[in-house]
Amino acid sequence: MKLIDLRSDTVTQPTEEMRKAMAVAIVGDDVYEDDPTVKRLEDISANITGFEAALFVPSGTMANQLAIMTHTKRGDEIIVGTNSHIVAHEVGGAAILAGVSYRVVSNPDDTISGDDIRANFREDDIHYPETGLVCVENALSNGTVVPLEKMEDAYTAAKSLNLPVHLDGARLFNAATYLNVDPKDITRYCDSAMFALSKGLCAPVGSMLCGSAAFIKKARKYRKLLGGGMRQVGILAASGIIGLETMTKRLQADHDNAMYLAKQLEKIPGTTLDISRVHINMVFFSLDRPGLTEELLKKGIKINPPENCEYRFVTHNGVSREDIDFVVQTIGM
Repeated sequence: MKLIDLRSDTVTQPTEEMRKAMAVAIVGDDVYEDDPTVKRLEDISANITGFEAALFVPSGTMANQLAIMTHTKRGDEIIVGTNSHIVAHEVGGAAILAGVSYRVVSNPDDTISGDDIRANFREDDIHYPETGLVCVENALSNGTVVPLEKMEDAYTAAKSLNLPVHLDGARLFNAATYLNVDPKDITRYCDSAMFALSKGLCAPVGSMLCGSAAFIKKARKYRKLLGGGMRQVGILAASGIIGLETMTKRLQADHDNAMYLAKQLEKIPGTTLDISRVHINMVFFSLDRPGLTEELLKKGIKINPPENCEYRFVTHNGVSREDIDFVVQTIGM
């Protein structure tokens, strides 16, 4: 039975081109900074985002936590969205690893504005922690993309308060595709940024953390502390290079498929779906169908159970229009 996996774009398989590149990758010991393939991936990543340097890390969670550790000192407070990946899906790592607390911003659209930053900034007071960092997302965890003017507004406010800004850009290239801009047009409004190679870009492992040369030097040492110092990891970096050079150019197809999926799901009686929220490769919808996850799995369709009463379907390189038609037909039966 063919499996159709809509749980996430993390389920993508490396392409044949990636597998061949991994097989012949020139490698070295990356802890000694001797792996030429990793160094090339880091140079490409820094250039794409407009930063001085970049660091290859095993996961996006590690990249975000390294950024928090590097930007802040213990006892600080960070301004971050209540539904952001850092708060909701990183196991409280910032408190454990960096020793910081969260000052959460809760807006209906999950964005953070300049006014939010000014309102949540801690003045100098013996009772308060110091505000050490602002963390923003684009694309957001809810599948929408933040307009550039809103990112600029937040960044300008943060800079006026001498606060660094870190961008969780796990799906940075999806956001750039939706906005029809260069990734640098997004990352210009932050002091560090991370993006994933192992989501829609099909690489099997890894994310990139980008920033100034001094920032990355410090983050590299923290990566070693966390057990993220890797050896002949050019085998993995080779697939990341192809992801950046090739797979970023096909993301519009995933977006188009997500919109197609959303329009087909709307036709199913009982479905509640806001088509205006379909910006990238994610479709969120409600459907009162107990046991749907188990029902679809019997037909070879993998989905996650609903979270906060919503299902999330994610399109990616492994999902075709024919697959979507089969999924919708199966749900509608």
